[in-house]
This record gives sequence, structure tokens and C-alpha cells, in this order.
Amino acid sequence: MSSLSSLLDERSIIVCVGAGGVGKTTTAAALALEAAQHGRRVCVVTIDPARRLSDAMGFDPDRAIGNEPQQIDLAVPGELWAVMLDTTTTFDALIRTYALSDEQAHTILTNAFYRNIADSMSGAHEYMAMEKLYELHNDDRFDLVVVDTPPTSNAIDFLEAPDRITQFLDHRLYKILVTPSGGLARVVNFAAQGFLRTVARIVSASVVDDAVDFFASFDGMEEGFRGRAVAVHNLLIAADTAFVLVTVPRNDTVQDAADFIGTLATADIGVDAIVVNRVHPTFGSHRLEGLSDGPLGPFIRALHDSQAVAAGQDVILESLTADLPAGAVVKIPFLDTDVHDLDGLASLSQWLTPTEDVSHN
Repeated sequence: MSSLSSLLDERSIIVCVGAGGVGKTTTAAALALEAAQHGRRVCVVTIDPARRLSDAMGFDPDRAIGNEPQQIDLAVPGELWAVMLDTTTTFDALIRTYALSDEQAHTILTNAFYRNIADSMSGAHEYMAMEKLYELHNDDRFDLVVVDTPPTSNAIDFLEAPDRITQFLDHRLYKILVTPSGGLARVVNFAAQGFLRTVARIVSASVVDDAVDFFASFDGMEEGFRGRAVAVHNLLIAADTAFVLVTVPRNDTVQDAADFIGTLATADIGVDAIVVNRVHPTFGSHRLEGLSDGPLGPFIRALHDSQAVAAGQDVILESLTADLPAGAVVKIPFLDTDVHDLDGLASLSQWLTPTEDVSHN
């Protein structure tokens, strides 16, 4: 495990994970800005469909971040770019990449069933997020990609997406639907006709026809999708990829973070650093006994309460951070204002990589 500063300097991918509402998007944007300050060419990509990344950077509503990298105008040694995932556009591009011909791509892209799943199929968003990550990682304009993932429950879907697409391609029903007609295939397809007739009664025959036509049109593209899924999986577990866990010092979110660390461990992925937002400040370890009855009593009692809160937060965090070196655990205090522009991100980024001779505790 390394310090957060060294991760920004050395890694090519940093994946920010954590529960909802802990400041993950803002932290990802601040990390990307700090890396650009270090001279790196950075692209921060949000997989969360909300506008939090645009909001954190102070963009006007009419300047929303889109699916293509957009450079942010900054006076820094490096470069900062931003992307917000558009599932449909990314899915369409992937179809064009692996179609065996322009005609096959057109057939799929104009299929009603495909148009529906491209917009709403469960898991499509997470898989396209992986595709976008792979695309940006291989873009020569960038030497670091910082990923803002959805909350932990969806982030698990994001991490498992490459394996799920290969499982889907190997599924028996998928093979039935794409098998060309003729010989044994007609017998296999006949076995599925009862199921398809039942589905047709629930929806409509045209929906079933569109689905069958889609899978039939997909024939021959499996290896491209399977190969990309394997490449993305290998990218996630590569030594050049770092995972930064973002949390706050509350029992529920720390437990959620601990569970997520366990999930990552089952996939042989470790957490390289932890960012703890909204930490209550510590004002020293002064002895306060016998001082609370004097004229400064209210202030002494307030200080005592503050120390108790800070100590309680340390206890909550101890099990989560015990195995990480000090430089890999960064605590961010409550800030004076919300981060809603580039100046706010710059202030936050200074807390993320403090110098060794300055303590922020």
C-alpha cells in the first residue's frame, strides 16, 4: 500500500468507491485536480448519472459534462478532463466496433429490442461504464483516469460487469437464440418455442420477434465482447490500478465500507488508500478536570465534548484503517462551505496530499 500522493503520481487508474452521500464525487474530482497539479494528464469520469461532477466543478446547467472528454481550462502543470457516462452512446459505439459489417451494425442499432435494452437493461449501465474506463485508459491523451463509481451496492455491479457479460454469452438460452436455423438447431429452437409463446402472451409477438431478431443479428460478435470483457477484468486487477475508499466516520457507513473491502478481497483487489470526509477536529489532549466550574466553564465543557466526539470517531475508524500505513489514510475535516466550484476543489485537494511536516489532525 502507498500514500495517496504516490498513487496520484504512479498509477494509471484510480477507482473511487464508497457509500452514497460520503463525498465520493467531490473527492474524485479533487484527486484528479491534484494529479493535474502534479503535472499529469488526467481524465475524471463519473459513472453516477446524477450531475454531481458538473456541480462540483461549478459548471452551469447549459455546460453539462458529456460522454466525450471535455478539457477544463486551468492554469496547472498538467491537464484536467472530465466525462460523464452516457450508456446509450457508449453501447452504440461498442456495437459498431464489434459488428462484422456496417449492415450488421445498422440492423442491431435500429432493432426495437436493442433500443430498449440500451436505455434500460439491468447491468447495461455498469458494463458500459467498464467499456468507457477501458476506452479512456487506452486514450493517448491521458496518463491517469480517475473513476467516480456509484454507491457501493451499484459499484459491486460495476466491478462484476465483465464477468457477467461472459456468463451471459455462455448461457444456454443465448446460444439457442443465436444458433442459425437448420438441423439440430431447429430441434433446439423448437424446445424454446413454448417459452417464447408464453412470453408473447404477456407482452406481444412483435416484442418477441424483435428480441429473437436482435440475438440472431448478434451472431458472430461474441468473441469481440468476450475478449473485451476479459481485458477489462484484467485492467481492474492490474498493479497499475488503485482503489480509494471514501467514507465518513459513522458506524453505518464504516460498516458498509468494511463489507465492501471484504467484497473486493474476494476478487483479489485491495484498498490502497482511504479518504475519511467530515472528520470532527481534535483540539489537543489538555487535561480539563476541575476547570469546568470557572468562568470559562461553558467553553471547557464544549472542548471536552468535542474531544469525546473526536475520540469516538477514531474508535469507529480504527478497524477500517488499522492495516493501512499512515500516509494511505487521509482525514478531511468539516469544511467551511460546500465544494461547488474549482476553487473549492483546489482547497480540498490540499487536504488530500498534506506535506509530511504539516498535520491536519
